[in-house]
Parts: sequence; C-alpha cells; structure tokens
Amino acid sequence: MNRPRLVIAPGKEKAILRRHPWIFSGAVRRIEGNPQEGDLVDVVDARGQWMASGHYQNESIICKVLSFDTPQIDVDFFRSRLRSAIAYRAHLGFFNTQDTNVFRLIHAEGDYLPGLVADWYNGVLVLQAHSVGMHLIFPQLVEIFKEELASYGLQSIFDKSSATVSSTSVDDGYLYGPEPPEHEITESGNRLLINFYEGQKTGFFVDQRENRKLVQELARRHRVLNCFGYTGGFSLAALRGGAEYVETVDISRKAIDLCNRNVDLNYGHDAPHQGTVADVLHFLSAKESFTSNFSPFTFIILDPPAFAKNHRSLQQGLKGYRAINQRAIEALPAGGLLMTFSCSQAVSKEDFQTMVFTSAMNAGRRVRIVRQLPHAMDHPVSIHHPEGEYLKGLLLEVE
Repeated sequence: MNRPRLVIAPGKEKAILRRHPWIFSGAVRRIEGNPQEGDLVDVVDARGQWMASGHYQNESIICKVLSFDTPQIDVDFFRSRLRSAIAYRAHLGFFNTQDTNVFRLIHAEGDYLPGLVADWYNGVLVLQAHSVGMHLIFPQLVEIFKEELASYGLQSIFDKSSATVSSTSVDDGYLYGPEPPEHEITESGNRLLINFYEGQKTGFFVDQRENRKLVQELARRHRVLNCFGYTGGFSLAALRGGAEYVETVDISRKAIDLCNRNVDLNYGHDAPHQGTVADVLHFLSAKESFTSNFSPFTFIILDPPAFAKNHRSLQQGLKGYRAINQRAIEALPAGGLLMTFSCSQAVSKEDFQTMVFTSAMNAGRRVRIVRQLPHAMDHPVSIHHPEGEYLKGLLLEVE
C-alpha cells in the first residue's frame, strides 16, 4: 500500500492514542502525497510510525479514522464491522419484535464506522453517508448488506445522502430492490407511512423510539401539544396512551399532511387530534393558541431540529432553545409536563440543562427534572467518542 500520509505534529498525538476517531487539521504537521476527498490515508507520528487509517476530508475534521489496529482496509474489513453491528441488533432482539420493525442498524462511530448511518425500515435499509469516503464504497457495502441481511427479509436499499454529502453531487434513490414511493412501518403498535425521498433524516426520527414509548405511558387524560411534530410519531404515541386531545404543530405542510394520514391510518377521522401548520415559537407566543374550546395543554413536547449545527452557532442556538422552552413553561398549568430535547451535537448536557434552568427562571416557574432522556440503545456510543451522545432530553414537571 502506497497511500498518502498525514504526519501528526509532535505533541498532537494524544487524541489518536486515546482512539478518538476524528483527526483535526490543526493536529497535522504536513500531508505527504496528494489525497483527494474520500481517499484512504494513513496517519503517522512525527517519526513515521503508523497510528491509524481512515477517510480523508477537505474539512476541519481532516480524517475520520476507520482503524487503529490495522492499515488493511478492504472488503473483508467492512464485512467484519457490518456483521458485528448486525449481530448486536440481533442479540438485542430488534429483528424479532412484533410491534416494532424500525431501528438503527449502523450508528457511525458507535459501530466503528464513522461516516455511515443505516436504518432498518421493515425490510428497507436506508443508507446515509456523512463522508465522501463512505459514500464512494456504497457499491461494496450494498453487496455485503444483501448477503448479511437476506435471512432477515431485506427487500430494498435506499441511498439518502444528498443532504449529508455536500462536496459532491449525490441523488437520493434506490440502490437495490423494489422502489415503492412510500413504505409502511410499525413502531410500538402504531403504523406509519414513510416517504424516503421527502422525509427528514433517513425518513423518520428513529432515535426517539424509547421516548415515544414514555409518552405513551404518561399520556392518559392529558391534553398533548406536540411541537415540531413532523409526521406525528409522538402524537400517535400519545393517542395510543389515551390522551384526551393531541395537537401536532409543524411549519411543514407536507409533514402535517402525512401526520394526519398516519393518525387516520391508526385511529380514524374521529380521533381527538388536530394538525396545525405554524411556526412553533409564534404558536407558543399567541394567546389564542391557549384559549380555544379546549383547556390549556397539560403536556408539551419540544423536539426541534438542531438549532446549533456547530460550535460557531452554539450561542445563537441556545438562544433559540431558551425562547421555545420559556414559552412552553409559561403555557403549562401547575403539574404540567414538558418533554424537551436538543439533537445538536454542539450542545452539551450541561449547556442544555443550564438553558432549561434559565428558561424556568425567566418564566418565573419552579421546575423539577423527572427523567433524563437519551436516544435508544440501537444508537450505541463509543467510549472513545463521547460526541456520539448527541441527543439530550429532559422530562420536566412544572409547578
């Protein structure tokens, strides 16, 4: 192998020795060779000693490390990693759960495959590359998945990378099998329609499964407001749990239309549900939202998109989180519940909890933390990569 090499500056090896899978450009003393975006590169110390191999990127994260153990990165290497990830989900019973057939199969760094996300949707596998290098090997990965998932009922494989591989032209579309425009899944007994072409993330927010189960457990007799409700995952959970009334608010008309179809599919046209197209902050700030024929909402869910995409936008993002959380806390009656989240990797647990504290203080309300809410166990986090724990959530009681 005669790959390009990243030579690490003296004193900058500590993170690599701790097996952190991201190498930042500031740690690189020089580049030997002429690597192109997505190429495999070797990482060596100042003496030329091999330390790691990974995919090269023209970004501040200059390399996403695939291996600290061997420079031999080939089809067998990826087959071994994929088998391990599949076996982990099989061992936990994800392929055999009667009332849920959607889960994360590959969780990037958590499965030692940085740059690759794969979600299982009742026989359809959706791949999403977060690096050019990983997207370039999709043809090989597809063949491995076809072999390894045949016994689990694999039907199709869909590439959902157009929004996550920015440095090259990528079109979303099927790589294998039948090509249905929509696909039906089941989560905790609820049926949902998924549009892979138009849906966010890989089509659905798979990481919130356990938190939706908790909503189902708590929703009885509550009036639930599901903000940033997308296609209604939390709303369906609340209805299944016996909520008195549920309203789903999202700025996307397409999302609300699909949410209403999902509600009809499970609970019919007479379900105590309303889908509303609106800006969430405006909705929460408008007094008329809380003076309808219904009593004030007693359970509010805030599951916004990432307000802070990176550390440069952290403070602006926290400002956005504070605004919606303060309005929600002000709107809830005594004893009301607030389930609030941030999926921004740049927002730490400490940042998030401080934001909630500030929101409660500004609202003049006492708030208790009932439970911390992480993502589900099909999203493992490498102990070497704490940034993989991106979802922060709190269940709060407002006094």
